[in-house]
Amino acid sequence: MLIALCLFKYFPYGGLQRDFLAIGKELYKRGHQIRVYTRSWQGDKPSEFDIIEVPVRALTNHSANVKYYEWVKKHLTSHPVDKIVGFNRMPGLDFYYDADVCYAEKIEQEQKGFFYRISGRCKHYLEYEKAVFEKGTKTKILLLSRVQQTYFQKHYQTESERFFLLPPGISPSRKYQNAPSGAREKICKELDIPISSFLLLQIGSDFSRKGVDRSIEALASLPKDIRQKTHFIVIGQDNPNNFIKLSKKLKVDTNVHFLLGRNDVPYFIAGCDILLHPARSENTGTVILEALVGGLPEIVSRECGYSQYVNIANTGYVIEKPFSQENYTIKLKQALENKKLETWSRNARFYADNNDLYSLIEKAAKIILAADLEAT
Repeated sequence: MLIALCLFKYFPYGGLQRDFLAIGKELYKRGHQIRVYTRSWQGDKPSEFDIIEVPVRALTNHSANVKYYEWVKKHLTSHPVDKIVGFNRMPGLDFYYDADVCYAEKIEQEQKGFFYRISGRCKHYLEYEKAVFEKGTKTKILLLSRVQQTYFQKHYQTESERFFLLPPGISPSRKYQNAPSGAREKICKELDIPISSFLLLQIGSDFSRKGVDRSIEALASLPKDIRQKTHFIVIGQDNPNNFIKLSKKLKVDTNVHFLLGRNDVPYFIAGCDILLHPARSENTGTVILEALVGGLPEIVSRECGYSQYVNIANTGYVIEKPFSQENYTIKLKQALENKKLETWSRNARFYADNNDLYSLIEKAAKIILAADLEAT
């Protein structure tokens, strides 16, 4: 079987990109040919894939997305495949891997104004979302969060039988038993900070949506004796300039470290004290489970689809809706003061050993390859 995988952009540090790569390799391992359509590819290209970099350019991302779709549609007409799997929303997919929030619900909850709603960007994302989820379309949806299903059905009346819920898909290699040795020492040496410091970690691209500013403000609001020995480490692909300015304004810039995307994240999960993930919107938040299986306590926002696991496993604090900056700061202060970190870490390790947080990739491949499907 020849399967086309569609992804607007590939870069090696994104959660969606990591799942895309793993699912593609799993399909290949099961004996199928993989053709990839992407606007750009950063990093090593796997030999298992036939990668086509779609030659389109535009002044805006959404315009480039449209040109990408039109080019791919034309190419598939003359070079057909058996199945088309999309990792971004667009018309004509057989399967869509749903790693994003419902856009229609997002603009409703954020009460976007008239001019935003008539913008080309907004119209494009709504149109491509509708192409996937509208009642009567054929696309089957690989779902990561039941919460998002309710939103899609609210706005598009999507048939329930088109949704297929996937378990989490954390790599077993990320489990605490495989933690690299000397991680804390390596981190502190790289950053030139005392090994006795409290180390706060935040991972993820799109710093504004992930709430990096919320974490900087919480750090700045800590009591002086705690703040001075606390360091906040941010790893992700984004422009940090506005957040560096904020840290300088709040006089914590010497305690905030932006490291951008990198491939040694397990060192930071193994060597830090708390993961922070106060996202404004987040379909799942894979890093929450990566921290959990690594035994790292966490403070996360309820907006994250996987925040439920923090409560279920008792591995930290969940900041409930509506998000309160004051409450976030209080919980961070309590976490650094109240000696619960070791208990939370022990709870995380126990949960990681006794629950399925790992089989997403295998189940996604099985669903894509199945001839007859029943929704789960």
